[in-house]
Amino acid sequence: MWQLEDKMKKIFFLVLFLFSCNAEKSKQSLNIPVFDSNQAFAYLEKQCEFGPRNPGSNGAIDFSNYLNDFLSDLSENLIIQEFVYTEPITNTERDGKNFIIQFNQEANYRLLIGAHWDTRSLSDQDESLDKQSLPVLGANDGASGTAVLMQLSQILSVNNPDIGIDIVFFDAEDGGIVGQPETFALGSRFFAENLPIEKPDFAIIVDMVGDKNLTIPIERISYNIAPDKVKEIWSLAENLSLPAFKKTIESEIYDDHVPLWEIAQIPAIDIIDFQYPNMFYNYWHTQYDTPENCSPQSLGQVGTLLVNYIYGQTHK
Repeated sequence: MWQLEDKMKKIFFLVLFLFSCNAEKSKQSLNIPVFDSNQAFAYLEKQCEFGPRNPGSNGAIDFSNYLNDFLSDLSENLIIQEFVYTEPITNTERDGKNFIIQFNQEANYRLLIGAHWDTRSLSDQDESLDKQSLPVLGANDGASGTAVLMQLSQILSVNNPDIGIDIVFFDAEDGGIVGQPETFALGSRFFAENLPIEKPDFAIIVDMVGDKNLTIPIERISYNIAPDKVKEIWSLAENLSLPAFKKTIESEIYDDHVPLWEIAQIPAIDIIDFQYPNMFYNYWHTQYDTPENCSPQSLGQVGTLLVNYIYGQTHK
């Protein structure tokens, strides 16, 4: 009889322990906001309604005004960093504009999350010669990262994070000459050379994350810059069962993370799917970069990762 009672006690305490663990897990998950992938996709489509947002275009001017109003409604801590540069691909002088919105300015640890909002002036990778002189709509290359950041900014405006967050919308990223990497990412270069905020402890760049066939390997420069952060973030994606993230190190991609590290010494990584849509076809810098080739589910995977990284991790 005493053996039965002893077994019952063990079962009782085991059930109690499991209940406590599940309750704590549920409590933690309740503290992590839900990333609305459909709303993020609506922001992607909204950007494309302005047409191409290549420098100097009506689409760029109109969307920058829209983004200014959007961010101003979310926080008083909005910085607009204006600069003048020469767009390499057209050899034309342009006005650039970076948008920076800050949350929890008093925090000791600060995380920068960035994306570029501009689109390319020429579709120089299009298979049709007649279309190569046309600007790119940039549903994926431009609008996808911006859409994720817009939705994330909304979340941050109503769910104060424990850490400081600097959301940066970079201009002048996509006007470079193919084969000359340092002619790209001129907005982040200006930002790094003229930091308008306190230097962040770490940075994550989000680019080309709307692809319907989303696959995000580890970008090689990112791993060289911050291997421990890369391992932490891709492991988090694995724990969250986000299938787009692959624990393989692949190509080097010169993106906005490189000037942040090389100029301002901000450890920075790039979350990017450069094979758009896959290794056999290319929509990058073509007229095929449209909302029809993007999906809310892809934006949702990246957004879910970011909110869990912001609200569910210990940062130091």
